[in-house]
Amino acid sequence: MTKKQLLDELKSKMEADTSLPLRGGATQLVFGDGDPDTEILFIGEGPGYWEDQKGVPFVGNAGLLLNQILLKIGVERRNIYITNVVHHRPPENRDPTAEEIMAYQTYLDEIIKIIDPKMIVTLGRFSMGKFMPNVFISSVHGREKAVDWKGKSITVVPMYHPAAALRSTEVKLKLTADFERLPEVLKKIKEKNDTIGEVAKKVEQMALV
Repeated sequence: MTKKQLLDELKSKMEADTSLPLRGGATQLVFGDGDPDTEILFIGEGPGYWEDQKGVPFVGNAGLLLNQILLKIGVERRNIYITNVVHHRPPENRDPTAEEIMAYQTYLDEIIKIIDPKMIVTLGRFSMGKFMPNVFISSVHGREKAVDWKGKSITVVPMYHPAAALRSTEVKLKLTADFERLPEVLKKIKEKNDTIGEVAKKVEQMALV
C-alpha cells in the first residue's frame, strides 16, 4: 500500500472511533493535509473554527501566515504534510488537556510512522511537548534536536505557533527567522544520512571479502 492509502485507512479508522474525547462537540475530524511523501512533517496543536468547518488543518488566519512563510523559503504548502496533536476542535478553541492529547496519541504516532519524515517541525508548545517535555519554547525555538522516537533518531525543530505570531510582531520575526533556517537543517540531515549510508555500505562490503 502507498503512504496515501495507509493514511486514508487510518483516517477511516479515526472517523469510526467513538471513544475520541473531543468528537462530540466537533463538526468533523481534521486529520491531516499535504504530501504523504514529504521530507518535512509539521505538527500543530488542534483545529480551530475554520479547520473544523473545512476538515483541513491550518486554513484560518494562522494557516495563511504559515503558507506565506513557507513560500518565503521556497516551499509550497502542498509539498509538506501537516497535522495536529488532537484532531477534533476543542470547545471554544481552548487548549487541549493532557488526557485529550493522550487519547489521540496512538493515531498521531501512526501518522508519523507512515510518513517517516526526515524532519518534524512542531508548531506551539503542545506538539513540542510530545518530543521535548519540560522545556520552554522561548528557550529552544528554531534549534534542531535529535530525539529518540520509538527507538529511532529523528530531528525535531520546535517553532512558535503561527497563531502566536499573529498576536506579536516579535514572535512573527522569530518564527520567520526560524523557518529561514529549515532548508539548511534539512541539508545537514541529508548529508548526515548519506554519510551513514556510505559507512554502512563499506562495512557490508568488508564483511563480504
